[in-house]
Amino acid sequence: MNEVMKNSETAVDLGQLRHDFTRFMMSYKFGIDELITKINILKQEFTHIHRYSPIEHVSSRLKTPESILDKAKRKNCSLNLDAIRANIFDVAGVRITCSFISDTYRIADMLSSQSDVRVVEIKDYIANPKPNGYKSLHLIVEIPVFMSDRVQPVLVELQIRTIAMDFWASLEHKIFYKYRGEIPPTLLAELTEAAESANKLDEKMERLHDEVTELNGDAENSITLGSMPPLALPPELLHMLLTAQADAIDPE
Repeated sequence: MNEVMKNSETAVDLGQLRHDFTRFMMSYKFGIDELITKINILKQEFTHIHRYSPIEHVSSRLKTPESILDKAKRKNCSLNLDAIRANIFDVAGVRITCSFISDTYRIADMLSSQSDVRVVEIKDYIANPKPNGYKSLHLIVEIPVFMSDRVQPVLVELQIRTIAMDFWASLEHKIFYKYRGEIPPTLLAELTEAAESANKLDEKMERLHDEVTELNGDAENSITLGSMPPLALPPELLHMLLTAQADAIDPE
């Protein structure tokens, strides 16, 4: 009889643990969804209203339970969900790639200025690259997730980097795992050289972008909406809008 009761209690405990862990993982998945929604809104706004979008590509990842457990052990973190939530900041991750270095900071500023986004930590590996040449802007942001019974704050690691930085980082990651961390010195030297080349490319593209922007100028008398052709504003309407704007600024 006691054995039956013990087995029943164990089954209940396992069921509750499975339920709690499912909610834990879902909250991080929803945190990713919330952040990506914010990013996509900005991307569509820039695509439809502005001259170009600084956001080229967005990807995300959610750590596996095994990966979370391994990291908790490496950090000597208690193996309970509250401790993991408080000590491991990269369970959920979102990466944005953009064309130019200036875009990385622009995107970070736009997201961090939103009232429901709290920046917990910033690591600027663009201004201060890692010794191996790695460059990227890392932010830990807290996003509110509205569950059925509560609002759950969720931490998401946000990485923002240029296409050149992303290409180099992807290559370095593959090489690191291929050699299991023991990369030959000659290959390490070539990776460092490649990082410098990627940085020079970023700087050159930034200069070209600035020159093109300056040549084109900022004034435009048209609005582009998605795939629709440019909507030319009649001179009379443009004059009316400018007059109304001036009156709003200086009603006197």
